[in-house]
Amino acid sequence: MPLDKFVLIIVIVIAAAAATVWLGAVIAAALNLPFGWLAVIPAALIGYIAFRVIAERVGNAEEDHYDRMDH
Repeated sequence: MPLDKFVLIIVIVIAAAAATVWLGAVIAAALNLPFGWLAVIPAALIGYIAFRVIAERVGNAEEDHYDRMDH
């Protein structure tokens, strides 16, 4: 992967994380939620994304590069 694409992905991920935290803060301020609930929104999103990535990797036969290797 070229370095410029990698850096662009990192920048987009950081911007999305910042937007998520900001949106969570705005919602929590509007609903008068305790500060601890702010951590639940990004944690739930990260958990959901991790679950989807793992489920996709386990269910995709093309991702098993090492299964076709001779030892």
